[in-house]
Amino acid sequence: MSTYSGRVAFITGGARGQGRSHALALAKEGIDVAIADLAGSGEVGTVLSPLATDEELARTVGEVEALGVRCLARQVDVRDGPGLSAFVDDVARELGSVDYVLANAGILTWAEIGDMSDDMWQEMIDINLGGVFKTFRAAAPHFRSQGSGRAVATASMAGRGGFAQIAHYTAAKWGLIGLTKSFALELVPHGATANVIAPTNCDTDMIDNPAAHAFFGGSPEATKADAAEACTSMVPMGIPWIQPQDVTAALMFLLSDEAKYITGEVLHVSGGMSATNAV
Repeated sequence: MSTYSGRVAFITGGARGQGRSHALALAKEGIDVAIADLAGSGEVGTVLSPLATDEELARTVGEVEALGVRCLARQVDVRDGPGLSAFVDDVARELGSVDYVLANAGILTWAEIGDMSDDMWQEMIDINLGGVFKTFRAAAPHFRSQGSGRAVATASMAGRGGFAQIAHYTAAKWGLIGLTKSFALELVPHGATANVIAPTNCDTDMIDNPAAHAFFGGSPEATKADAAEACTSMVPMGIPWIQPQDVTAALMFLLSDEAKYITGEVLHVSGGMSATNAV
């Protein structure tokens, strides 16, 4: 029997990309899954790439349920603290517990600091940092009452150094690392852990779209191939990006019994990028 069997996972940003990959891997291990995603129910005004749709959310739910576990889904904006907490409470009531909480939702936009609008800055901080805080806050009472739990937040290698044109993104990702380390210390008396995964570029819709190709490729006409060439130069192992399943593999370790003494850590899935950083 799987060491994960009978447990319940709550995932933000689970409609596609890394979130979908996590949901399917968890379901294969017999874990019931709850997914929160904006998924067509709102907008983020400064984001140029398409957000997840309600059809993508429905597809993920169907694929999870096809693996023989229960799946709850709700269109929730991680900026909506009360809505997020209400959904986590409903998950605990309907599925029996909240064992794993994965703060995965995030956005990517870009501009130099001198050109960045207040809205672009604020949306980034509210979603990529504030959304993690609100997810953790929603989970904390359940971890305390259960005397157990695992929280994992998705950062980025951009949270381990400075990167031009995405200062707001790096600030949010640096911030969530400090937030998660602090949460880890608060959870110690309650038998729960909190950790961070910091991936390099990952081949999801966040970077596979015309706006992102233009950003990485350095030209409005840049293609995915142009972006891949630029991204490859960033990664010592000579790859442009990893796949969502590569991040999921790290996640499954952090959720496993073998990781019971690992908390407050940052696990890099970076193709060697972390070796070039002082942190």
